[in-house]
Amino acid sequence: MSTPLPLDDIRVIELGQLLAGPFCGQLLGDFGAEVIKVEDPGQGDPMRQWGREKPYGKSLWWPVVARNKKSVTANLRTEQGQDLVRQLVARADVLIENFRPGTLERWGLAPERLWEINPGLIVTRVTGFGQTGPYSSRAGYGSIGEAMGGIRYVTGDPDRPPARAGVSLGDSLAATFACLGTLVALHQRGRTGRGQVVDSAIYEAVLAMMESLIPEYQIAGYQRERTGTTLPNVSPSNVYPTADGEMVLIAANQDTVFRRLAEAMGRVELATDEKYATHGARGRWMEQLDGLVAEWSSTLAADDLLERLHAQGVPAGRIFRARDMLEDPHFASREAIVRLTHPGLGEFAMHNVVPKLSDSPGRVRHVGPELGEHNEDIYRDLLGLGDDAMASLRSAGVI
Repeated sequence: MSTPLPLDDIRVIELGQLLAGPFCGQLLGDFGAEVIKVEDPGQGDPMRQWGREKPYGKSLWWPVVARNKKSVTANLRTEQGQDLVRQLVARADVLIENFRPGTLERWGLAPERLWEINPGLIVTRVTGFGQTGPYSSRAGYGSIGEAMGGIRYVTGDPDRPPARAGVSLGDSLAATFACLGTLVALHQRGRTGRGQVVDSAIYEAVLAMMESLIPEYQIAGYQRERTGTTLPNVSPSNVYPTADGEMVLIAANQDTVFRRLAEAMGRVELATDEKYATHGARGRWMEQLDGLVAEWSSTLAADDLLERLHAQGVPAGRIFRARDMLEDPHFASREAIVRLTHPGLGEFAMHNVVPKLSDSPGRVRHVGPELGEHNEDIYRDLLGLGDDAMASLRSAGVI
């Protein structure tokens, strides 16, 4: 018998598509929530086709973001499809959606209407700009939220236009905060018995990561700019060359850690040099200090360099790629990567559940489902629909 999962008493109806809503559903499903994903019967979630690489025409992203979920189909633009959602909501704890504000309302699925059916329902809504405000009706992809939230402006090299991270950062942040809000709302429901709306905006999720950017400008008149591989006044903390052409990141900007780096370099006098003895001084002389560290690091192979740094307690590490992760003993020891079986692709490796809980950890039970794979289980067993009702829904193109 498998170990019970901490959210296995929670049922989630996921109406969203692409990434922001579905990633929230993935996080809840990782810890055991029953996530019933409602997809259009025509082509399903576009994530089924998205991804940079598609062996045999199959998305490698879909099995990850839809892991642990059940898939049913319903055309939400029809009255019958909307009624199926109402029936599901009556038996659910959470509804997740990431359509433009007003879409649920047009479909007769406004939170106020759903609370008439289930007063304890948590309605988690993920959008680009939130449910209110002058921009709320705009189309809002993650990249736009990243730009508005501030992270695009400070990312990249100073002599080039703002860069982007190589992943969908804004969507994932909004989904993570949506998951947090959902869990808080569920806790509050335990006190009041009432559901509420969780309103997670991509630009606000990004803004929440921007540290002291706002008061730096408001109080000190300081505008953060793009600084490439370094942060202003934080030194040494950079990517340094090695004799064998590898990239090693060394972060020794704290006074005590810098002293340990100086020892590892065989340059203990640097720790008392007035240019480098304090955090502020090292920031002012950053370029010169980076040159000294790079001159030393480039004389050593990456393995030797890292061995010396780790022996001295200096934070350092390689820049990991996928192949490094799959071969690394620490990843293996902590089971940071889990391997499942995909029906069309065989062994399928993906990142494991985060964070790790000591007594009630999450678990990846299966990869993303086929479109409508659970129609029979959900519509017959959960909702109690009979043969005639199922046949009618199919013939009308509702499921």
